[in-house]
Amino acid sequence: MNYPVLVEEYRGGMHENTHMGVVCGINEKGEVIYSVGDENHMTFLRSAAKPFQAIPVIQNGIDEKFGLTSEEAALFAASQRGESYHLEALESILHKTGIEEEEFYCCPTYPLNDEPKAEYHRKHGEKRKIFHNCSGKHSGFMALAKVLGHEVDGYWKLEHPVQQLSLAAMADMANYPKEDIGIGIDGCGFPVYVIPLQHIAQAYLKLACPDLIEQREMREAVVKVANYMNAHPEMIASHDFICTVLLADPNIVAKGGAKGVYGFALKKERMSFALKVMDGSELVWPNIVASILEQIGYENHETIERLYALSSKVIINDNGEVVGERKTVFQLV
Repeated sequence: MNYPVLVEEYRGGMHENTHMGVVCGINEKGEVIYSVGDENHMTFLRSAAKPFQAIPVIQNGIDEKFGLTSEEAALFAASQRGESYHLEALESILHKTGIEEEEFYCCPTYPLNDEPKAEYHRKHGEKRKIFHNCSGKHSGFMALAKVLGHEVDGYWKLEHPVQQLSLAAMADMANYPKEDIGIGIDGCGFPVYVIPLQHIAQAYLKLACPDLIEQREMREAVVKVANYMNAHPEMIASHDFICTVLLADPNIVAKGGAKGVYGFALKKERMSFALKVMDGSELVWPNIVASILEQIGYENHETIERLYALSSKVIINDNGEVVGERKTVFQLV
Protein backbone atom coordinates (compact mmCIF):
# COMPACT_ATOMS: atom_id res chain seq x y z
CA MET A 1 0.00 0.00 0.00
CA ASN A 2 1.24 3.48 -0.86
CA TYR A 3 1.23 6.11 1.89
CA PRO A 4 1.69 9.88 1.53
CA VAL A 5 5.17 11.26 2.16
CA LEU A 6 5.31 13.33 5.34
CA VAL A 7 9.02 14.14 5.68
CA GLU A 8 12.01 13.93 3.34
CA GLU A 9 15.64 14.11 4.45
CA TYR A 10 18.52 15.27 2.27
CA ARG A 11 22.26 14.97 2.78
CA GLY A 12 24.69 16.81 0.54
CA GLY A 13 21.80 17.75 -1.71
CA MET A 14 20.90 14.08 -2.25
CA HIS A 15 17.63 12.51 -1.15
CA GLU A 16 18.51 10.07 1.66
CA ASN A 17 15.35 9.18 3.63
CA THR A 18 11.60 9.29 3.20
CA HIS A 19 9.10 9.06 6.05
CA MET A 20 5.60 8.18 4.91
CA GLY A 21 2.48 8.15 7.04
CA VAL A 22 -1.05 9.31 7.71
CA VAL A 23 -2.48 12.32 9.56
CA CYS A 24 -6.02 13.04 10.68
CA GLY A 25 -7.47 16.20 12.23
CA ILE A 26 -10.99 16.59 13.62
CA ASN A 27 -13.15 19.41 14.96
CA GLU A 28 -15.18 19.52 18.16
CA LYS A 29 -18.06 17.73 16.44
CA GLY A 30 -15.78 14.78 15.67
CA GLU A 31 -15.81 15.60 11.98
CA VAL A 32 -12.67 15.00 9.93
CA ILE A 33 -11.49 18.42 8.77
CA TYR A 34 -7.93 17.57 7.77
CA SER A 35 -6.51 14.37 6.37
CA VAL A 36 -3.32 13.18 4.79
CA GLY A 37 -3.88 9.63 3.65
CA ASP A 38 -6.53 7.29 5.03
CA GLU A 39 -8.05 8.66 8.24
CA ASN A 40 -9.43 5.17 8.94
CA HIS A 41 -6.02 3.49 8.90
CA MET A 42 -6.11 0.87 11.67
CA THR A 43 -3.49 2.03 14.16
CA PHE A 44 -2.06 0.51 17.33
CA LEU A 45 -2.06 3.18 20.02
CA ARG A 46 0.86 1.67 21.94
CA SER A 47 1.76 4.13 24.73
CA ALA A 48 -0.47 6.81 23.21
CA ALA A 49 -3.23 4.87 25.02
CA LYS A 50 -1.80 5.58 28.48
CA PRO A 51 -3.86 8.71 29.26
CA PHE A 52 -7.01 6.68 28.58
CA GLN A 53 -5.78 3.63 30.46
CA ALA A 54 -5.26 5.94 33.44
CA ILE A 55 -8.92 7.01 33.49
CA PRO A 56 -10.32 4.08 35.55
CA VAL A 57 -7.35 4.39 37.91
CA ILE A 58 -8.16 8.02 38.64
CA GLN A 59 -11.93 7.51 38.40
CA ASN A 60 -11.68 5.02 41.27
CA GLY A 61 -9.70 7.50 43.36
CA ILE A 62 -6.34 5.73 43.47
CA ASP A 63 -4.57 9.09 43.64
CA GLU A 64 -6.59 10.29 46.63
CA LYS A 65 -6.96 7.00 48.52
CA PHE A 66 -3.20 6.51 48.67
CA GLY A 67 -2.33 10.18 49.16
CA LEU A 68 -0.32 10.44 45.95
CA THR A 69 1.22 13.71 44.86
CA SER A 70 0.28 15.09 41.47
CA GLU A 71 3.77 14.20 40.20
CA GLU A 72 3.24 10.59 41.26
CA ALA A 73 -0.25 10.41 39.75
CA ALA A 74 1.08 11.77 36.44
CA LEU A 75 3.15 8.59 36.09
CA PHE A 76 -0.02 6.58 35.48
CA ALA A 77 -0.12 8.21 32.00
CA ALA A 78 3.65 8.30 31.48
CA SER A 79 6.42 6.66 29.51
CA GLN A 80 9.05 7.47 32.08
CA ARG A 81 12.72 7.48 31.11
CA GLY A 82 14.45 6.46 34.34
CA GLU A 83 15.54 9.88 35.54
CA SER A 84 16.01 10.35 39.30
CA TYR A 85 12.73 12.25 39.62
CA HIS A 86 10.89 9.39 37.91
CA LEU A 87 12.41 6.75 40.16
CA GLU A 88 11.83 8.71 43.35
CA ALA A 89 8.15 9.10 42.47
CA LEU A 90 7.82 5.42 41.53
CA GLU A 91 9.45 4.29 44.77
CA SER A 92 7.02 6.53 46.65
CA ILE A 93 4.04 5.01 44.81
CA LEU A 94 5.18 1.53 45.78
CA HIS A 95 5.64 2.57 49.40
CA LYS A 96 2.23 4.24 49.65
CA THR A 97 0.29 1.49 47.87
CA GLY A 98 2.10 -1.50 49.35
CA ILE A 99 2.98 -2.84 45.90
CA GLU A 100 6.09 -5.00 45.73
CA GLU A 101 8.40 -4.56 42.77
CA GLU A 102 8.31 -8.33 42.14
CA GLU A 103 4.58 -8.00 41.39
CA PHE A 104 5.26 -6.01 38.22
CA TYR A 105 4.67 -8.00 35.05
CA CYS A 106 6.94 -5.79 32.94
CA CYS A 107 10.45 -7.16 32.58
CA PRO A 108 13.58 -5.89 34.39
CA THR A 109 15.56 -3.40 32.35
CA TYR A 110 17.80 -0.35 32.61
CA PRO A 111 16.62 3.29 32.42
CA LEU A 112 15.87 4.49 28.90
CA ASN A 113 17.74 7.79 29.07
CA ASP A 114 21.46 7.62 28.37
CA GLU A 115 22.73 9.41 31.48
CA PRO A 116 20.90 7.38 34.15
CA LYS A 117 21.61 4.20 32.18
CA ALA A 118 25.34 4.98 32.09
CA GLU A 119 25.27 5.78 35.80
CA TYR A 120 23.82 2.37 36.64
CA HIS A 121 26.37 0.67 34.40
CA ARG A 122 29.16 2.53 36.21
CA LYS A 123 27.78 1.31 39.51
CA HIS A 124 27.34 -2.22 38.11
CA GLY A 125 23.69 -1.89 39.03
CA GLU A 126 21.25 -4.63 38.18
CA LYS A 127 18.23 -4.33 35.94
CA ARG A 128 14.98 -3.57 37.75
CA LYS A 129 11.31 -3.80 36.82
CA ILE A 130 10.74 -0.30 38.14
CA PHE A 131 13.06 1.02 35.42
CA HIS A 132 10.67 -0.13 32.68
CA ASN A 133 9.13 2.86 30.94
CA CYS A 134 5.62 1.47 31.52
CA SER A 135 6.08 0.89 35.26
CA GLY A 136 3.89 3.86 36.16
CA LYS A 137 0.97 2.42 34.22
CA HIS A 138 1.51 -1.00 35.78
CA SER A 139 1.56 0.43 39.29
CA GLY A 140 -1.76 2.15 38.65
CA PHE A 141 -3.42 -1.06 37.53
CA MET A 142 -2.08 -3.02 40.48
CA ALA A 143 -3.29 -0.38 42.92
CA LEU A 144 -6.68 -0.37 41.19
CA ALA A 145 -6.95 -4.15 41.53
CA LYS A 146 -6.18 -3.88 45.25
CA VAL A 147 -8.78 -1.17 45.86
CA LEU A 148 -11.50 -3.01 43.93
CA GLY A 149 -10.79 -6.25 45.78
CA HIS A 150 -9.47 -8.22 42.80
CA GLU A 151 -6.44 -10.47 42.67
CA VAL A 152 -3.37 -8.50 41.63
CA ASP A 153 -1.97 -11.56 39.89
CA GLY A 154 -2.91 -11.47 36.22
CA TYR A 155 -3.66 -7.73 36.21
CA TRP A 156 -2.06 -7.57 32.74
CA LYS A 157 -4.45 -10.08 31.15
CA LEU A 158 -7.28 -8.83 28.96
CA GLU A 159 -9.90 -10.75 30.94
CA HIS A 160 -8.84 -9.20 34.26
CA PRO A 161 -11.49 -6.75 35.57
CA VAL A 162 -9.09 -3.78 35.61
CA GLN A 163 -8.20 -4.38 31.97
CA GLN A 164 -11.87 -4.53 31.09
CA LEU A 165 -12.38 -1.16 32.77
CA SER A 166 -9.50 0.23 30.70
CA LEU A 167 -10.93 -1.19 27.49
CA ALA A 168 -14.33 0.32 28.23
CA ALA A 169 -12.76 3.73 28.91
CA MET A 170 -10.88 3.58 25.63
CA ALA A 171 -14.06 2.72 23.73
CA ASP A 172 -16.00 5.56 25.35
CA MET A 173 -13.29 8.15 24.74
CA ALA A 174 -12.73 7.08 21.14
CA ASN A 175 -16.44 6.77 20.25
CA TYR A 176 -15.68 3.30 18.99
CA PRO A 177 -17.47 0.02 19.87
CA LYS A 178 -15.60 -1.95 22.51
CA GLU A 179 -16.18 -5.20 20.67
CA ASP A 180 -14.59 -3.78 17.50
CA ILE A 181 -11.32 -2.70 19.15
CA GLY A 182 -8.51 -4.91 17.91
CA ILE A 183 -6.19 -6.33 20.55
CA GLY A 184 -2.49 -7.11 20.39
CA ILE A 185 0.18 -7.45 23.08
CA ASP A 186 2.32 -4.41 23.88
CA GLY A 187 6.02 -4.45 24.69
CA CYS A 188 5.28 -4.39 28.44
CA GLY A 189 2.85 -7.31 28.22
CA PHE A 190 -0.39 -5.27 28.38
CA PRO A 191 -3.21 -5.56 25.84
CA VAL A 192 -2.65 -2.92 23.17
CA TYR A 193 -5.55 -1.41 21.23
CA VAL A 194 -5.91 -0.93 17.49
CA ILE A 195 -8.60 1.43 16.15
CA PRO A 196 -9.02 3.75 13.15
CA LEU A 197 -6.74 6.80 13.29
CA GLN A 198 -9.65 9.25 13.37
CA HIS A 199 -10.96 7.61 16.53
CA ILE A 200 -7.59 8.13 18.21
CA ALA A 201 -8.09 11.81 17.38
CA GLN A 202 -11.60 11.66 18.87
CA ALA A 203 -10.20 10.27 22.13
CA TYR A 204 -7.64 13.07 22.32
CA LEU A 205 -10.33 15.65 21.59
CA LYS A 206 -12.20 14.59 24.72
CA LEU A 207 -8.98 14.67 26.71
CA ALA A 208 -8.66 18.38 25.80
CA CYS A 209 -12.40 19.15 25.85
CA PRO A 210 -13.86 17.04 28.66
CA ASP A 211 -17.19 18.88 28.45
CA LEU A 212 -17.85 16.54 25.50
CA ILE A 213 -17.98 13.59 27.94
CA GLU A 214 -21.50 12.82 29.15
CA GLN A 215 -20.63 10.65 32.17
CA ARG A 216 -19.80 12.90 35.11
CA GLU A 217 -17.44 10.49 36.87
CA MET A 218 -15.45 9.89 33.70
CA ARG A 219 -15.42 13.59 32.86
CA GLU A 220 -14.01 14.47 36.27
CA ALA A 221 -11.35 11.77 35.96
CA VAL A 222 -10.33 13.00 32.52
CA VAL A 223 -9.97 16.55 33.83
CA LYS A 224 -7.60 15.27 36.51
CA VAL A 225 -5.57 13.12 34.11
CA ALA A 226 -5.07 16.01 31.68
CA ASN A 227 -4.24 18.40 34.52
CA TYR A 228 -1.62 16.01 35.90
CA MET A 229 -0.05 15.76 32.45
CA ASN A 230 0.08 19.51 31.88
CA ALA A 231 1.26 20.25 35.41
CA HIS A 232 4.16 17.79 35.21
CA PRO A 233 5.20 17.33 31.56
CA GLU A 234 8.66 16.07 32.55
CA MET A 235 7.02 13.12 34.33
CA ILE A 236 5.25 12.00 31.14
CA ALA A 237 8.55 11.57 29.26
CA SER A 238 11.54 13.64 30.36
CA HIS A 239 13.50 16.70 29.30
CA ASP A 240 14.13 17.17 25.55
CA PHE A 241 11.16 15.05 24.43
CA ILE A 242 8.21 16.10 22.32
CA CYS A 243 5.61 15.19 24.95
CA THR A 244 7.34 17.48 27.43
CA VAL A 245 7.47 20.36 24.95
CA LEU A 246 3.81 20.04 23.99
CA LEU A 247 2.49 19.50 27.51
CA ALA A 248 4.42 22.56 28.73
CA ASP A 249 1.96 24.49 26.57
CA PRO A 250 -1.18 24.58 28.77
CA ASN A 251 -3.35 24.63 25.65
CA ILE A 252 -2.16 21.20 24.47
CA VAL A 253 -2.58 17.63 25.69
CA ALA A 254 -0.41 15.07 23.94
CA LYS A 255 1.12 11.62 24.16
CA GLY A 256 3.10 9.41 21.81
CA GLY A 257 3.49 5.69 21.47
CA ALA A 258 6.04 3.31 20.03
CA LYS A 259 6.37 2.81 16.29
CA GLY A 260 5.44 6.32 15.23
CA VAL A 261 1.93 6.93 16.60
CA TYR A 262 1.14 10.32 18.13
CA GLY A 263 -1.97 12.11 19.36
CA PHE A 264 -2.51 15.69 20.51
CA ALA A 265 -5.35 18.12 20.97
CA LEU A 266 -5.80 21.88 21.30
CA LYS A 267 -8.12 23.12 24.04
CA LYS A 268 -8.88 26.64 22.83
CA GLU A 269 -9.25 25.64 19.18
CA ARG A 270 -11.24 22.51 20.13
CA MET A 271 -9.58 20.31 17.57
CA SER A 272 -7.31 17.29 17.69
CA PHE A 273 -4.88 15.34 15.54
CA ALA A 274 -3.59 11.79 15.34
CA LEU A 275 -0.73 10.65 13.15
CA LYS A 276 1.21 7.53 12.31
CA VAL A 277 4.70 7.45 10.78
CA MET A 278 4.73 4.21 8.87
CA ASP A 279 8.41 3.38 9.34
CA GLY A 280 7.93 3.73 13.08
CA SER A 281 10.25 6.73 13.39
CA GLU A 282 9.81 9.04 16.38
CA LEU A 283 12.62 11.37 15.30
CA VAL A 284 10.38 13.27 12.87
CA TRP A 285 7.42 13.71 15.22
CA PRO A 286 8.46 17.27 16.16
CA ASN A 287 8.74 18.26 12.50
CA ILE A 288 5.34 16.83 11.64
CA VAL A 289 3.56 18.35 14.64
CA ALA A 290 5.29 21.71 14.12
CA SER A 291 4.17 21.70 10.49
CA ILE A 292 0.59 20.90 11.49
CA LEU A 293 0.57 23.78 13.97
CA GLU A 294 2.04 26.13 11.37
CA GLN A 295 -0.50 25.08 8.75
CA ILE A 296 -3.47 25.73 11.05
CA GLY A 297 -2.04 29.09 12.14
CA TYR A 298 -1.39 28.17 15.76
CA GLU A 299 -0.77 31.32 17.80
CA ASN A 300 1.89 30.03 20.22
CA HIS A 301 5.01 30.31 18.08
CA GLU A 302 7.21 29.50 21.06
CA THR A 303 5.83 25.96 21.12
CA ILE A 304 6.58 25.57 17.42
CA GLU A 305 10.11 26.88 17.89
CA ARG A 306 10.69 24.45 20.76
CA LEU A 307 9.56 21.59 18.54
CA TYR A 308 12.06 22.54 15.84
CA ALA A 309 14.74 22.76 18.53
CA LEU A 310 14.16 19.05 19.14
CA SER A 311 14.37 18.10 15.46
CA SER A 312 15.72 20.90 13.35
CA LYS A 313 14.97 21.61 9.72
CA VAL A 314 18.70 21.22 9.16
CA ILE A 315 20.61 17.99 9.77
CA ILE A 316 23.71 18.41 11.93
CA ASN A 317 26.39 15.75 12.26
CA ASP A 318 28.35 14.72 15.36
CA ASN A 319 30.87 17.51 14.75
CA GLY A 320 28.18 20.17 14.78
CA GLU A 321 28.33 20.69 11.00
CA VAL A 322 25.23 21.29 8.88
CA VAL A 323 25.22 18.38 6.45
CA GLY A 324 21.65 18.27 5.16
CA GLU A 325 18.05 19.30 5.60
CA ARG A 326 14.77 17.84 6.77
CA LYS A 327 11.63 18.88 4.88
CA THR A 328 8.00 18.38 5.81
CA VAL A 329 6.28 17.96 2.45
CA PHE A 330 2.64 17.17 3.34
CA GLN A 331 -0.28 19.56 3.13
CA LEU A 332 -3.35 19.32 5.32
CA VAL A 333 -6.44 19.06 3.12
